[in-house]
Amino acid sequence: MNHERIFSISSAEEFEKISLQVFQYQHRKNRVYRRFCDLLNIVPEKVQHLQEIPFLPIEFFKSKKVLAENKTSEIVFTSSGTTGNNTSKHFVSDIPLYVKSFMTAFNHFYGQPEDYIILALLPSYLEREGSSLVFMVDHLIKKSKHRESGFYLDDLTTLKNKLISLDRSGKKILLIGVSFALLDLVEDHQFHLKNTIIMETGGMKGRRKEMIREELHHILKQGFGAENIHSEYGMTELLSQAYSSGNGVFECPPWMKILIRDPEDALSYLEPGKTGGINVIDLANLNSCSFIATQDLGKIKGNSTIEILGRFDNSDVRGCNLLVL
Repeated sequence: MNHERIFSISSAEEFEKISLQVFQYQHRKNRVYRRFCDLLNIVPEKVQHLQEIPFLPIEFFKSKKVLAENKTSEIVFTSSGTTGNNTSKHFVSDIPLYVKSFMTAFNHFYGQPEDYIILALLPSYLEREGSSLVFMVDHLIKKSKHRESGFYLDDLTTLKNKLISLDRSGKKILLIGVSFALLDLVEDHQFHLKNTIIMETGGMKGRRKEMIREELHHILKQGFGAENIHSEYGMTELLSQAYSSGNGVFECPPWMKILIRDPEDALSYLEPGKTGGINVIDLANLNSCSFIATQDLGKIKGNSTIEILGRFDNSDVRGCNLLVL
C-alpha cells in the first residue's frame, strides 16, 4: 500500500476503495484481526462495502499484539491505564508514518506549527513513558522553532506569566492541555486571552471528578476568557486525530472516518443524529488495525461532523465479546 495514496484521498468513493484495500491487506497480514474476522464468519472476498468491514474491539490492544506479521515495532505506545484495567499497547512499525499522519492533520486544520508558540500542559502524560500524545506534541514544539515553546509540569505560575505576556505581545499561541491541568490553571489564575487557542485533550486521569464536555468548556471559557475551547480526539491505538474548534463537534482528516454503531447490535449502524458507539477508520494505522470499535459514544451531525458524548459504562458494552482469541 502506497502511503501517499492514503494522505491524498479527496472523495468518499476513494476513501471506500482504499479502505477495502487496507482491509484485505490487514486480513492477510494481521493474525489477531484475521482470527477475529474468522470468528465472525467473515469471508474477505465477499466484503464489498465500507459498512461490511469488521471493527476490532479496542480491548484487544490490552491483551494482544495487534501488528502485521511481516513487521517489527519501532516504538510501543501505551495508554495511561487510569480505569484500573490493563493498559493498551500499540506496536508501531513505522514512526515516519505516524509523524506524517499527525503533521498532515495539524497542517490541514491549523496550518504550520511554525506559526504558533506551542505550550503544553500535560503532567499526567509526562510522568510516564510511552505516551503517543507526548511524542506528537514534542514533535510539534520542535517544529514550531520558537524558543518560548515547551512543556510544563507543575509550575503553573510560570506558565501563567508566560501566557499573559505572550498573548499581550500579539503572537499566536497554542496551549495544549489535559483537562484536569487546565482546570487547575484557571482555578488559580484568571485570564483574558485574545491570541491564544486553548486545546483540551480530555481526561481527568483520576485527579478530578469526571464532568460532561459542556460543563468543562464553560469553566475553561470563563477562566481563559476564550470564545471557544478546541479539542483533540485521539487515542493510543490510533495514528490519527480528529479536531474540534468548539462545542465538542469534531472533524476528521480525509483519511479518517467515524461510523456510529448500534449499542445493542455491534454489527449494525445508526443514521445521523442518533447516539451510539464510535467505530473509527484510521487508514494511517496501516500495519496495526485501521478498523477499531472504541468504547466511546457519539453521533454524526447533519454535516458529517461528529459529536463526542462520552464513554460506555462497563455494563453497557455489548456486541462482539470475542476476547478469547
